[in-house]
Parts: sequence; structure tokens; C-alpha cells
Amino acid sequence: MKPSAHEPHGPRKPQAPQEPHDHREPHTPDEPHTPDEPRHAPHPRPGRRRPGPSGPSGRSGPSGPGSGRHPIPAIEATALQKSYGDVRVLGGVDLRVERGTVFSLLGPNGAGKTTTIRILTTLTGADAGTARVAGHDVVAERSAVRRAISLTGQFAAVDEMQTGEENLRMMARLSGASRAAARSRAAELLERFDLTAAARRPARTYSGGMRRRLDLAAGLVGNPEVIFLDEPTTGLDPRSRQQLWEVVRELSTDGATVFLTTQYLEEADQLADRIAVIDGGRIVAEGTSHDLKSRVAGHRLDLVLSSRAAYERLAARAVLSIPETLTLGVPTDGTAVHVRALLDELDPGRGDVARFSLHTATLDDVFLTLTRTPPRTATSSAVSTESTEEATRV
Repeated sequence: MKPSAHEPHGPRKPQAPQEPHDHREPHTPDEPHTPDEPRHAPHPRPGRRRPGPSGPSGRSGPSGPGSGRHPIPAIEATALQKSYGDVRVLGGVDLRVERGTVFSLLGPNGAGKTTTIRILTTLTGADAGTARVAGHDVVAERSAVRRAISLTGQFAAVDEMQTGEENLRMMARLSGASRAAARSRAAELLERFDLTAAARRPARTYSGGMRRRLDLAAGLVGNPEVIFLDEPTTGLDPRSRQQLWEVVRELSTDGATVFLTTQYLEEADQLADRIAVIDGGRIVAEGTSHDLKSRVAGHRLDLVLSSRAAYERLAARAVLSIPETLTLGVPTDGTAVHVRALLDELDPGRGDVARFSLHTATLDDVFLTLTRTPPRTATSSAVSTESTEEATRV
């Protein structure tokens, strides 16, 4: 088991019937082991299924009946509700995640992402509703769920006094592997996560990205069926984030199911077969990245205003707002007719709009339209473009 507030240097064991570790709330006591529940039962790995592209990115999600979709989803939740005192955190969440896919739960801080993961990983009980993970009920078959999953939280939880190799060997031993098997599994994971050169260095000397990779490797010692990643790239630099993304892609290709929560829109866009947007404890939209973008608008017209007064007058129409540069983004279908009509409507005197640019819709637009909180990448995404046509207003 990963270190917790009570065990500062203990390792995490992803598939043993102990609680998966969470850094923000204390864990609950282990449930007793019973003879008819083997502690280290093997778990078959489902095959990767990708029926066909669902949008321009080429990523795909599960298809309809007759396509070979696994009859039992990796994760299924119905009407999940959770409150803490008078504060309702989840107000009826429904989810279905097919096996062998990457599913992203996207939302602002306080939207209910971590609470949803805690319920699905048996760390917290729901007030109402049901959930099954890897075919097991999270309440009635809690031990079976724990043996089938791995949970990696927002912050790396490895024993920093041990080397990377020692961390992985210890967790393999705790999962029931022999000494030889533990050495072999540790070497395999170190190579897979590009940590072989640092294998015998104490984990405290690792960079943030290396600790995150070691943390994820520790969660894979027992070949879990379902991997939960709760904002795994929080605090990482762009290079380390890209490296972790590649690891997630490989896990998915190998047949694992990955449930990812994030506030980074690009992360969900790059990795997920399907995305659910959660806000205020409810799922407000779900689909492929292409589906969600299509729901908001095909394109976005970004306007750079000539004055603060013009910016404030038009701000209510915008799905993207950058006050520092007096930039507003408004939805459009992208046709010349509609763009001309928008410009005439928003700036009839032809003096308020200094410049404009046309962009393909992004998840920024989906997020800003469907939630109440700006995403982390709102400013940066306005600078980067997908199919941009710039012009100066005449």
C-alpha cells in the first residue's frame, strides 16, 4: 500500500484487499480476508477494441450492438449521490465505461470528480445509487473490486527512502510474487517506464515526472484490469506530461481500461475515447471529443476589441474571455455568411473590433459553455490555434 498519513513509508499494493490510497482523506480500515476470497487471484486482461474512428483525431469509442463490444462494461454507475453535511457533492451521476478504453471525467475544482473516483474505488460509500467495477458491485464485492483495480492520485506516493527498484520489488512481493518473480516484474516495469538508469537511486532524488512514472509503475505490478488516474499530471512540466500521456496510450493499447480525471482540456482531447463533463455534481455532457465540440459550435470567432468599453459590452455573448488582451470568442458555424453577419451585429459602427480570427471549436469552448468555471488552459488555448484564419477588419 502506498504511504498514508498513518504509514509514512509503507508501499501501496494495488490489488490486495487493502484500501487504495488517497492523499486527501484518511482511508477506511481494511475489511477482513476470508478463505473464499484469494488475496492474489489472477485477472484476465481484456483485448483492446477499437471499432473505427469517431472524429478527426482518429480515436474511437465503443460502437453499437453487433460491433463486438464487451457485454459487461468495465465501469457502470447509476444515479450516484453523495453529500457531506448540507453540501451535495454528487446529484445523480450515471456512467458507463467500456472495457479497453480511456474514459475522461472532465470538470472544474469541486465538480465531484474525486468523489466519483472514491466511490468507484471503494474508498467512500455513496448515499444512493449503485456502481459496478470490473463486473463487481463496489459495496457487496468490495474486496473483488480492489483486487481488480489500481488507483494513482494527484501526488506521487512512493517510499522516497528506497530505490525505484526496491519500491517495485517490495510491491510485487506484497502481491504474492516470489523473489525471482518480483525482481523480474520490477525490471520489466523499470524498462517500460524508462527508469532503468535510475533504478538503484533513492526515489527522493527523482524528478517530479520520474516519481509520477514510478508511482504509476507501482500500480501496475499486479496487472490491474481497471486503472484509475486522478489528475495524474497535476504539477508536471510539459515534457513530463507528454511522457505520462504516452504511458496511458500504451496501457490502453495493451487492453487495460483507464479512468482519468483531469482539468486539462488538451489531456482529455489527446487521450480519451469518451469524455464526460461534470459540473455541480452532475454529468452535463458526454461523448467523443468530436461529438462534444459539435454540440457547442463548429467554429469560434475570436475578436480583439479596440477598447475596454467594447469588451465589456460584448462579454455576455462570449464563450471565451481574455480580459488582458481584450479578446472575446463567440460561436459561429464558420461560413462566410455567418461571420459577416456576426461582425455586422456585434460591431455595427465598425469601430469596436480591431482584429478577428476564426478557429475550429476546441474543448475549451465545450468546457466554458457547459460549466461555470474557466478551464486551466483557457488563456493558452486562445493563443494556439486549430485551423486559424486571421484578418484585419476593414
